[in-house]
Amino acid sequence: MTDSTVATGLTVQQWDAKFFKEYLEANRFKREMGTSPNNIIQLKTDLTVKKGNSVTYSLVNRLSGAGVVGSATLEGNEEEMDTRSFKLVVNKLRNAVRVAEVDEQFSAISLRSAGKEVLMDWIMEKTRDQIITALGSKNGVAYATATEGQKDAWLVDNVDRVLFGDGSVGSGTDHSADLGLVTAAMTLGAAEVSRMRRKALSASPKIRPVRTSEDERWFVLYTDTRCFRDLKADTVIQQANREAWQRGRDNPIFTAGDLLYDGVIIKEIPDIATLGTVGASSAPVSPAYLCGAQAIGFAWAKKTTSKTEEFDYGDKVGVAVEEIRGIEKMIFGSGSGDTDDLKDHGVVTGYFGAAAD
Repeated sequence: MTDSTVATGLTVQQWDAKFFKEYLEANRFKREMGTSPNNIIQLKTDLTVKKGNSVTYSLVNRLSGAGVVGSATLEGNEEEMDTRSFKLVVNKLRNAVRVAEVDEQFSAISLRSAGKEVLMDWIMEKTRDQIITALGSKNGVAYATATEGQKDAWLVDNVDRVLFGDGSVGSGTDHSADLGLVTAAMTLGAAEVSRMRRKALSASPKIRPVRTSEDERWFVLYTDTRCFRDLKADTVIQQANREAWQRGRDNPIFTAGDLLYDGVIIKEIPDIATLGTVGASSAPVSPAYLCGAQAIGFAWAKKTTSKTEEFDYGDKVGVAVEEIRGIEKMIFGSGSGDTDDLKDHGVVTGYFGAAAD
């Protein structure tokens, strides 16, 4: 009797599916990801089933008219819906590892397993870095490469969702000049968390908190290590953790876990980089991002797949992973045209004094 064997192609597909699932589950931003408009990072997979180089996210702003009452005529007095669009372009992303002096019994499937960890680490770090870059970008341009003119234009259109220091400084027209007014003492504390939340709720259009239940609404604030350190040292935050959080070893005072305050979940992301000594008297300044629903768009046209290839007459074998995707901060127009006067849809950006240890 001949034993049945599993087809190699099927086994590879199973490996690819498992790799894709595991790398997403281990991602630092996993809890904020989902396909719903209620997620901070909204995933779209439209292009995995149809051709195209971009995905369009749509926005329908809330109605603001007074309507009619009583016997007043409604016909002819209907309110026009304000619809906007955001196009997210995808691109191919890939990397590979190569193994020399491969044993004749070392199959392609084993090679995939051998390279899994390093490829997993690489693609997770790449995803994390792209999300962080998107959060700090200025109208689709990475902060590190944006010109002063681009930063100023972004600030003018987003002045209702930007906070410099404790909120007492800034003209709202000159990005570098406003950064230069942030002092070393203007650190991130409980008051600034609340101020960023109020900005989100009063911005035009408003930034929607994430709905976790019928009555619960939350924002998420991402900070670097320095801002998180200063926040933990804030006496109001310490008192809140002592008196309102569970007691014992699981309290964030001891675990360095996420903090909760005033409807905001604060998460430490060590890979968020300081902006350098750009504040008053060369004070170091760090950004922090308070996010609501649909802050980031994450689109796939091709989920992670793997390929193997032989080199040097079979003496070396490589395995590669690739996917086609795009990650950007969602920005929608607020002017007369669809994409005029772009605003960060779900992000309030704060800049705070962040001295080195």
